Amino acid sequence: MTVSAHDVAAVLRSRLPGLGTKKLHKLLYYCQGHHLATFNEPLFSETISAWNMGPVVGTLWREEKDGIAPADHAELSEAELNTIGYVLSRYGALTGNDLENLTHSETPWQTADRGRRPNMSARIEREWIRDYFRTAGAADIEDEELLDSAAVADWLKDAAERRDRPSIPDNLEELRARLM
Repeated sequence: MTVSAHDVAAVLRSRLPGLGTKKLHKLLYYCQGHHLATFNEPLFSETISAWNMGPVVGTLWREEKDGIAPADHAELSEAELNTIGYVLSRYGALTGNDLENLTHSETPWQTADRGRRPNMSARIEREWIRDYFRTAGAADIEDEELLDSAAVADWLKDAAERRDRPSIPDNLEELRARLM
């Protein structure tokens, strides 16, 4: 059973206290992409759209803006939690601006953006996301260091301090190098 973006957002926020809105939505996009590529099914049911700032789960954004939140959250499966953990280990140290730049360089957002009117949104089809993360967006397993939960916790312990530092614009190659 597919959970909601609210459920995934709650886990992301619990693991990255102080998580900003822009970064949250980019991490949701990466969670959806990696989950689709691995399991051929969506992690959450809501659609993702191309906005000016990159991929956004529009229904979640609007509900949170209006103060609407679900009363309780569904419990996520081990596979769903593993997807979230993987995404945090790969993208969690990047800023919202870093992630915006990265998503703007990727095919799913670019494809949707081509049909998008200025300052409007356009749906990013799940098939585009899945296909991208199975190919160009796929992890290079041979080059990736596998982390256990203690290593991830150690790595994230000073995330709040890093978030408060002024952001320095990166170029696309530097962002990709930080992911490798």
